[in-house]
Amino acid sequence: MISAIIEAIIQVIGVILLSPLYAGILDKWKANVSSRRGQSIFQPYYDIFKLIRKETVVSNYASSLFIYTPYVIFSVYIVISFVIPVVYPMPVFFTPTVDFLGGALLFSLASFLKITSSMESGSNFVALGSARATSFSFLGESTLITVFFAVALITGTNNPYIEHEFAEIPKYYLAIDHILATIAFFMLWLFETGKLPVESSGLAEMGMIDDGLIYEYSGKPLALLKWGGYMKQYLLGSVLLNVFLLPWGMQLGIIGAIEDLGIMFLKWIFLIFIALIIDTSLAKLRLFKVQDFLAVAFVLSILSLLLSVIQNV
Repeated sequence: MISAIIEAIIQVIGVILLSPLYAGILDKWKANVSSRRGQSIFQPYYDIFKLIRKETVVSNYASSLFIYTPYVIFSVYIVISFVIPVVYPMPVFFTPTVDFLGGALLFSLASFLKITSSMESGSNFVALGSARATSFSFLGESTLITVFFAVALITGTNNPYIEHEFAEIPKYYLAIDHILATIAFFMLWLFETGKLPVESSGLAEMGMIDDGLIYEYSGKPLALLKWGGYMKQYLLGSVLLNVFLLPWGMQLGIIGAIEDLGIMFLKWIFLIFIALIIDTSLAKLRLFKVQDFLAVAFVLSILSLLLSVIQNV
């Protein structure tokens, strides 16, 4: 009992404290590839702490939903870090309360709250970003749920830790349905975390999607939304690495959970390198092409699901 609690705490602390680091590493590498010095890899931490100390300015049109939803969204990501294989490869304290599908629904809940609360600001620019996010998210959420259904059919359960054990078996890892599910989930991760070369944090960029949702936030709520975005990136990326792409090498026990933080760092360096190649080698996609990209991911997830059904017949 005590061991399970400590392992869960190590995992959650790892998610909260390390998630901004990987965003900083990616930004630093992107600057270096562009022959620029770039900011420190710890810049996301500086930005978060700076925003926490700043005053919160709220629009006259905003309601309590606009003010308090960032705290709820941040809490949702903390809850997710208790129940999915992020750092530790075995069930942690609250794993029995939810499965893969439950984790997907929690991600969807956070996205829904973010879009809903942003609309409370009354800004036309935010409304434009919300419309874009909504028009794309239906394909993203469908892909996420379909991939998890395929996993449930293959393993006979919707427990992410059972899928992790299956993925370690070479015969299953190289199966076409697992490969298609991995590609679909990777494409989804690129979109959900803003790694597609289409979004921009520049204020004059009319192609903003996720940044458009937080345009009217400031102070602590903005800090929590940015921090929550880093956590979402880390949670989805860690599921991609531990359950689909690189399921090997994770350790057990309290000491093993601490070692897993270092192992995950090495895995994340590999994933960041892939994201860097995609971001710097592809031309920026036009906005309407995002739907085409997500449609391909959804079709791949459907094919993975169909192959899983055929194999179980």
